[in-house]
Amino acid sequence: MNSNLFNVNRRKFIRGMTKALGAGVGLAWLNSKNVLGDEKPDSRQKKSIVRDRFWLWGHETGSHNTGFNIPLQSRVTPVEAAFYMGIPNMIMVRYGKNALSLDKQYVLPFRGLREVVWSVVGAGGSKDSDETTRVLQLPGNLPNMTGVMMDDFFRSAKSVQDAGALSTAELTTLCKRLSGSGRGLKLWVVLYDGQLDWPVKEHLELCNKVTYWTWKADNLKNLESTFAKMEKLVPQKCGKVLGCYMWDYGGKKPMPLDLMKYQCETGLRWLKEGRIEGMIFLASCICDLDIEAVEWTRKWISEVGNVEL
Repeated sequence: MNSNLFNVNRRKFIRGMTKALGAGVGLAWLNSKNVLGDEKPDSRQKKSIVRDRFWLWGHETGSHNTGFNIPLQSRVTPVEAAFYMGIPNMIMVRYGKNALSLDKQYVLPFRGLREVVWSVVGAGGSKDSDETTRVLQLPGNLPNMTGVMMDDFFRSAKSVQDAGALSTAELTTLCKRLSGSGRGLKLWVVLYDGQLDWPVKEHLELCNKVTYWTWKADNLKNLESTFAKMEKLVPQKCGKVLGCYMWDYGGKKPMPLDLMKYQCETGLRWLKEGRIEGMIFLASCICDLDIEAVEWTRKWISEVGNVEL
């Protein structure tokens, strides 16, 4: 790519970070008692604000530099992106063939976040039993880790046994490992709008949190009706979290600003009504590209983030 173009874009990002420091946009959550450091999650303030319920979907630096028609090359790290967006919680997900580093030095910056969830099933339904074992040991170095994520988990509409990246028996075993860890880790899963008629209910029964995603931006016009259908499918005991793309990955094009606004405002209304527990913004690896939907979302978060729930 044009190096001059990248340098200009990088300067814009740094200027934005500097403005955030001055205006308290990106650091509003750092000025409250939400910062964990090495504290346990249950030691946080009792009053909940909107920002507490926001999550950033994290991938390794540059994960989306190819494949989705994103015009520039990203170099922002996940924690830098969370800082820039003013989002205190992170869901860190493996992307591609290589597993995420679980070395102490790599995970150390994540301690500065409020809560962290780490993937045991990565993008594309990738999984590895040895990696899962290491992830379950991660809270030893990451005391604010509160759960594990199964991304792109459902893969077939044919039968219950073929529906997930893990069988119900394997998922039951994973649940027992989570329970036996003594860490209180919750099991999260991704569910797409196109999977609502698949045989997924038995798997969902074993999960704690279901994150709901509309893959193509054009289908956000049906969000009210598909979300209501999802509510009927998902067991009542499961917490529901709304996933919000900041790029139209299904269409490989920018997220229209009106649809970005719609999903954010709808999600905020559902959050206040108690229909969802939180919102996720995807993804960290596009937060330094001056994308219109990302920049609008950042500003919106600064405006609504400190409202009490």
